[in-house]
Amino acid sequence: MIHLGIIGTNWITHQFVQAALATKKYELTAIYSRKLKKAQDFGANYQGDIFYATDLVTFFGLEHVDTVYIASPNSLHFQQAKQGILAGKNVIVEKPAFSTPEEMDEIIHLANQHHVFFFEAARNIHEKGFQKIAEYLPLKEEILGANFSYMKYSSRYDQVLEGQTPNIFSTHFSGGAMMDLGVYLVYAAVGWFGMPSEVHYFPRKISTGVDGLGWGILRYETFDVTVQPGKIGDSYLPSEIYFNSGTLVMNGVNAIEKAEFHDRQHQKIDKLDITAAENPMIEEAADFAHVINHPTDPTWGLLYEEWIELARNVNQVVYHLRKNGGIKFDADNEDE
Repeated sequence: MIHLGIIGTNWITHQFVQAALATKKYELTAIYSRKLKKAQDFGANYQGDIFYATDLVTFFGLEHVDTVYIASPNSLHFQQAKQGILAGKNVIVEKPAFSTPEEMDEIIHLANQHHVFFFEAARNIHEKGFQKIAEYLPLKEEILGANFSYMKYSSRYDQVLEGQTPNIFSTHFSGGAMMDLGVYLVYAAVGWFGMPSEVHYFPRKISTGVDGLGWGILRYETFDVTVQPGKIGDSYLPSEIYFNSGTLVMNGVNAIEKAEFHDRQHQKIDKLDITAAENPMIEEAADFAHVINHPTDPTWGLLYEEWIELARNVNQVVYHLRKNGGIKFDADNEDE
């Protein structure tokens, strides 16, 4: 049984804890929050002997906690993950894991050095639907391009309009559309097509200095992928991949519920057999548990290395998109 501690008491943490418990591989053991009542209110939803901590030294010092899920504001991920690894814990870091490639490289190095696991909780790459799309794709030479969109209005933008700076829209906390919803789109592009040769980003900045929405171009040798993340508007567009022979239409690139291939001659529609899990985080929670519980299994070890390399590559692409769009975070080095 994996003894799970959590940092972050928002809705996404609830979703991950529920997914983890549903796998029967985890036990919620500890909750950290700066406010004790907030931690206790979160823990009241779950059974078991749960320890509550209001300081990270105590939290990471708990010997019975072996794995920590981190869902704090983006810019806090690096120091918290580092502190956890140095305490001998596996760390599951909610996407986007880190603000810069330097942070990503250091955490991967430390995890290897201390013989623990680091996972970026990018759920879409663990979904069965995502894997079915990967298997359906033709050779790259037969791909003409792709367009991925994920725009969902955030109620916290109302606070921005009132003159406030919530974490998700803060340069201090490494927020913005690309760092939130855009990560899913980049994971899809890099996961399905590999690393692009160059990237460009055209953000629509808001008053806080981050991108409220934007348009990115990932250029490959023979095709381009456009990505459109947004948190200040809603999009109802499907995501599409264009083949020489037709078009694959998906309801999205995460929590994929529907995918259809329309051939060029309009003579048939090939419907892929895809069903999204009720809890979209259960597949990643199960995958992480397999690796943690079978640290010497060569098959899971190979998958883990693939996830690490993909996380590193996605981090680099998102970073270069952001920098290309002129978005600077406090986490960036001063000499950049």
